[in-house]
Amino acid sequence: MTSIALFGAGGKMGYRLASNLKGSRFDVRHVELSEAGRERLKSGLGFDCVPQDQALEGADVVILAVPDTAIGKVAAGIDAQLKPGTMVVVLDAAAPFAGHLPERPDLTYFVTHPCHPPIFNDETDPAAKRDFFGGIAAKQHITSALMQGPEEHFALGEEVAKVIWAPVMRSHRVTVEQMALLEPGLSETVCASLLVVMREAMDEVVRRGVPKEAARDFLLGHMNVLGAVIFEETPGVFSDACNKAIEFGKPMLMRDDWKRVFEANELAASIRRIT
Repeated sequence: MTSIALFGAGGKMGYRLASNLKGSRFDVRHVELSEAGRERLKSGLGFDCVPQDQALEGADVVILAVPDTAIGKVAAGIDAQLKPGTMVVVLDAAAPFAGHLPERPDLTYFVTHPCHPPIFNDETDPAAKRDFFGGIAAKQHITSALMQGPEEHFALGEEVAKVIWAPVMRSHRVTVEQMALLEPGLSETVCASLLVVMREAMDEVVRRGVPKEAARDFLLGHMNVLGAVIFEETPGVFSDACNKAIEFGKPMLMRDDWKRVFEANELAASIRRIT
């Protein structure tokens, strides 16, 4: 049986992973420093945590379900106990991209991150419709990267990824650099920023007298139909009026050089700020 040492098992992310790993073919050893996290695992899933040394003894896979800012410290702290060939799984590209993992060519580094349930989906179960993060009831796509290690290790890493992010639809293989383009580049620097602007725009029309409920309903409904056309979920074209609004609105909202957020130096600076 393949053994997994799950670090941060009682945290917000770790608990999700521990729940999905329960009942899988993997032998999971749970490591959690906080008393609250240990109690949460015990009361919620019936798991007892084990000391770090015990968890790492003979472990085939080590999952670091800890914050980005702690990845380097945790990885360095367990480095001496990792046998050659061990797979270290990191749940975000930031720390690996920034070089925070130990220089151990005899280890396998595997990075995986969920896409989260898509806006356009076929979910009918109420629990799945309200599972916005994924990994509980809603289906989602995932991304994975074999940063270093033998090619045959990708299959094991992807298997682990499909379990911890289940239920999974498409599994995309990318590089760590491509994953960094996706996050923080595409998902946070661009998407999250523009969504915050959209929320601020909604608040502004409310300040100018539009009832909040009407503004919210109007915006979210238009996000749905406009998004379906823009992302080719449905065939369609915008009206001439809408196209003109975009033509004149985009320069008011966006700098001409906004795509530089995807340049390597900008991505590196963004990742340094969060790690």
